[in-house]
Amino acid sequence: MTPLTHQPLAIAPHVLDELRERDDAGVVPRSYVYDMDGAPLRCCLRRSRAGERISLVSYAPLRRWAAQAGADPGAYDEVGPVFIHAGACPGPDPESGYPFAETGAQRVFRRYNADGWISGGTLVQLPADPVRAQTVVEQALHTAFSDPQVALVHVRAVEYGCFQYEVRRP
Repeated sequence: MTPLTHQPLAIAPHVLDELRERDDAGVVPRSYVYDMDGAPLRCCLRRSRAGERISLVSYAPLRRWAAQAGADPGAYDEVGPVFIHAGACPGPDPESGYPFAETGAQRVFRRYNADGWISGGTLVQLPADPVRAQTVVEQALHTAFSDPQVALVHVRAVEYGCFQYEVRRP
């Protein structure tokens, strides 16, 4: 696979450690053994496999980015559910391409400026073909970052509105 122009970011290991103790809604997470394949894991940017121990936690990706960047997202700060491994995992495979692009689903590429405010978005229908889906994701990110005001992009699932991953300006 060719190297990605825009790097999808998993939740950082030190943040995962915090979320496993208390999530961004202040709740102590409960883990369970997932009995099916398919939960989108934000720690390693792949789908879960049957028998893995995972947790569903509340996560505030824009809030955490804003704290690092010195930005104030104001009302754009959101907390939502994400799946993570209940314990340490090896993280994402850098050769796997853009995550969660294999389903033929719809994705929103929500753009944020350096202040943490939404500065636009794009709705994308991913093709069922994984190779074409990777190209569509790359094109959507290229379009987003062609605006010099865009600092980062959150990729979200349309069906549930769930945060999938973050991409920062290259």
